[in-house]
Amino acid sequence: MTTPRRLPAPRALGVALWALACAHAGAALANTEAGASGADTTPAAPPTGAEIVVTGHRLDTARESIKPSLGASTYTLSNAAIQNLPGSDNQPINDIILQLPGVSQDQFGQFHVRDEHNGVQYRLNGVILPESIAVFGQTLSPRLIEKLDLVTGTLPAQYGLRTAGIIDITTKSGLKDATTFSLYGGSHDTIEPSVQLSGSSGATTWFASGDYKHNALGIDNVNGNTSAVHDKTNQFSTFGYIDHILGDNDRIAFTGGYSNQHFQIPNPVGLQPSNGYTLDGVSTFPSEDLNETQLQATGFGAFSLLHSAGAFTAQTSLFARVSALDYHPDVAGELLFNGMAQAAAKHDVAYGAQFDGVYKLGSAHTLRFGLFLQRDHSKTQTQTQLFPTSGDVYDPTRPELGYQPGTYTPGTPPDAFAQTTSVSQTTYSAYLQDEWQLTPRLVLNYGGRFDENDVIRHERQFSPRVNMVWTPGPGFLGGGFTGHVGYARYFSPAPFELVAGSNLAPLFGTVATPNVRVANPAYAQRENYLDAGIQQKLLPGLVLGLDGYFRRSTHLVDEGQFGAPIILTPFNYAKGRIIGAEMSLNYVHHGLSAYANISVDKAQGTGIDSNQYNFSQIDLNYIATHYIYLDHNQTLTGSAGGSYRWSHGALAGSRISADLLYGSGLRRALDLPGGESVPNGAHLPAYATVNLSIGHSFGASGFDVRLDVENLFDKVYEIRDGTGVGVGAPSFGQRRGVFVGVSKTL
Repeated sequence: MTTPRRLPAPRALGVALWALACAHAGAALANTEAGASGADTTPAAPPTGAEIVVTGHRLDTARESIKPSLGASTYTLSNAAIQNLPGSDNQPINDIILQLPGVSQDQFGQFHVRDEHNGVQYRLNGVILPESIAVFGQTLSPRLIEKLDLVTGTLPAQYGLRTAGIIDITTKSGLKDATTFSLYGGSHDTIEPSVQLSGSSGATTWFASGDYKHNALGIDNVNGNTSAVHDKTNQFSTFGYIDHILGDNDRIAFTGGYSNQHFQIPNPVGLQPSNGYTLDGVSTFPSEDLNETQLQATGFGAFSLLHSAGAFTAQTSLFARVSALDYHPDVAGELLFNGMAQAAAKHDVAYGAQFDGVYKLGSAHTLRFGLFLQRDHSKTQTQTQLFPTSGDVYDPTRPELGYQPGTYTPGTPPDAFAQTTSVSQTTYSAYLQDEWQLTPRLVLNYGGRFDENDVIRHERQFSPRVNMVWTPGPGFLGGGFTGHVGYARYFSPAPFELVAGSNLAPLFGTVATPNVRVANPAYAQRENYLDAGIQQKLLPGLVLGLDGYFRRSTHLVDEGQFGAPIILTPFNYAKGRIIGAEMSLNYVHHGLSAYANISVDKAQGTGIDSNQYNFSQIDLNYIATHYIYLDHNQTLTGSAGGSYRWSHGALAGSRISADLLYGSGLRRALDLPGGESVPNGAHLPAYATVNLSIGHSFGASGFDVRLDVENLFDKVYEIRDGTGVGVGAPSFGQRRGVFVGVSKTL
């Protein structure tokens, strides 16, 4: 057995600095060539006044040229579009993303792009944001968004590691001086003050935002009634962006943020312990009295240098992220309900470097290339209390029974033990691609990337990518037609921040004895992805989009909640297959904008080949011989919305908007008459919710007011019922809420 090769931290920083030096060298070489030709090599003075705006916009455009989505499916939301949505930027960013095609809703604020559980990568101004270990809520606030793109399908070689969808965010900058204070609140004890600042001085511009949120519905309600029990949250987040123009061709920038979120874990109503456990002579405990909490904190920062001169543009970035999650149990309550109570603390540090460049060889070829390096270290500490048993039972002649806990003796005091696990990961990536203009109407984008992931498993893959885009011009279907087709090979490691060692030995001889003794570490997902689609302008302002895809996976990555701490654990299906199609309609005319999306998906997997100890042997046997639906598969997903703004007359400055979310229901276990069940064999009932908003901007005064109604018709719908593979708790969607907001811009 060979020892996995790991990159020491000094070497990691050395590679990052080397990439930064390369970018500086490119700029220096350009200056040297200019000097040889007799040009003035004196450094250009920083632009001032209106020149800052012009230079800033030109460098923004150059940065965008590094990261094309040629051949992929891209859906865009501008800041103006977000402001038109009910809730605007006062709602979590995941609620905004749910309005995009192919995105389905799940519990804990999670969402799925094209029926993949994990696989979403966030980028800020082109820089990859390392994943946090937060489960609830979102690290990023919508207030920082100038433009949001969801890029999915067969991605160019530039995009890797997380490939279900790229959330590419262009943040606000300081090119426009403004200060905005806002206060938002209403139902569910919601109160949310916030502030946004932007401005410039000389060649430096900045943007900063901060907000605080308190409400009594921090996590999905587990009961379905109007008011949740023990579900308060307090959340603080801040974000900052600052850049400085060094000259006509260079800009440095810093992007950073911090979030701190405290959640109560919501309680079911009317339950009592039913497993016969006793603690100090007590065997009763009202479920309403449980007191479990979870704290999540994440901080991140990235320093970037952008250089653009002539045919060459490059951005080099150094980044870091620190994330922590702490779960505090109700020891007595969890012991009586579950036989086990576990406090968990998980901390993860990531840092690395990213280099992306583009060079235009001529009218026919544009090369894009890049390097990526990331180093992670994760530490998990648990304090566990649980009741012992008289001994485990394992019958090798009946392996389908697996391990079975022995006999629990009422009144037995709980055992206690502590565990600490520490694991590190290094990821290396490189890509090269060529945008080849075959004809004025036909473009071929081809290339490949290499990814290597060194963690508990040491895995690597070369992934070819190819996309073709055809725009036939006005003579075809009246013009406005674009077609694309593509193939991509993907390599997606299991989420490292959720990975921990699995030492099962302390659990043997207790009520938590695992049914299965196998704990293989998670694999990286490998996938072949085919995608084809069209976009057609039907009428002035009206655009139709159609897209279909087919995916075959090996070691398909999924996640589940196994235990009371709400920390998701990755596992793999040996094989997976996902097929789907999307349709979108968008209409814009003067002050009216509207959209409608519908997607149909089928996602299945067979054979669980990692972290098997989280499952019963009976389920493992069934899944080994059957393709089952993934728990997060939703056959039909839809969204729609529209807004109108009055610009003239008595209603000038007023607006009205509405949006709709539809789901045919996530998967649940199918109970059979004989007492057996089919994993994920059924689905929850379909639902549709409508949100409404009206507002008015008072012109030059800078005041804006809004009234939002969420779940207008007070639809009671269940997102999860607590059954299904890896589903640990039930959850319901938010009931009707009425919210009022006022803001003042100076």
